[in-house]
Amino acid sequence: MLIANGSVFVLQMIFGPQLTGLLGLNTGTFFSDFPNGFYQVFSYMFLHGGFMHLAFNMFILWMFGTEIEFTWGTRSFGRMYVLSGLAGAVLSLIVHVVFSTTPSVIVGASGAIYGVMMVYWVMFPDRMLYLYFLIPVRVKWAIPGFLLIGLLFGGTYIAHMAHLGGAIMGLLYAKSDWRLLSFSRKVKSFKYRRQEAKLEKNRQAAQDTMRRVDAILDKINEVGIENISKADRKFLEEASSELSRDKDEQGKRQ
Repeated sequence: MLIANGSVFVLQMIFGPQLTGLLGLNTGTFFSDFPNGFYQVFSYMFLHGGFMHLAFNMFILWMFGTEIEFTWGTRSFGRMYVLSGLAGAVLSLIVHVVFSTTPSVIVGASGAIYGVMMVYWVMFPDRMLYLYFLIPVRVKWAIPGFLLIGLLFGGTYIAHMAHLGGAIMGLLYAKSDWRLLSFSRKVKSFKYRRQEAKLEKNRQAAQDTMRRVDAILDKINEVGIENISKADRKFLEEASSELSRDKDEQGKRQ
């Protein structure tokens, strides 16, 4: 994500406003040109309004996102990041349509970044952050403070709805993902127990078979094979066939 955002910013510097107009989320023309500009709900999150905008978002992504990715894995983290960005775009479009706000071109990864911040808030509420590298504040207080300050004092040209949409999606994703992971672990545990029970049953059956085979072999040593019953002969043949089949299957798996 760091490389992708940085690369697109370089392209912005090369191609200028044309690229921003093409890939940014244009709330004024999105529905009138639909579905031609549908890709904008995704592409807008890789554009930025300036170097400081990019630097701040990428710093937050690195600071909070790294530990989330290590915990969840790259696929789950990437899914959450993209969904948060998409949620920011959707909420911005809904608010524009419902309240007839001034059309604008929205750019920035902030929606996705706010999703990352909310996930970190859920996962690590008691971690300590150092504001300005000096003032210690726990995550559970610092991140809501960031959100509130951004909403109240962010200024006119800030895409507040994109931030809010990303934050809501991050919160929902973190909560639901934990439940899904817990449910997944229970399903896997149930499958594991069933497999263990089946293996134990098979082991018990094999032991019973071998005990009877040993008993028949002892009888053969005492009275000779011609003097054992037909039932014992049939059992030996079936056991021999079963053992041969198991060996063949093991050889194929190897």
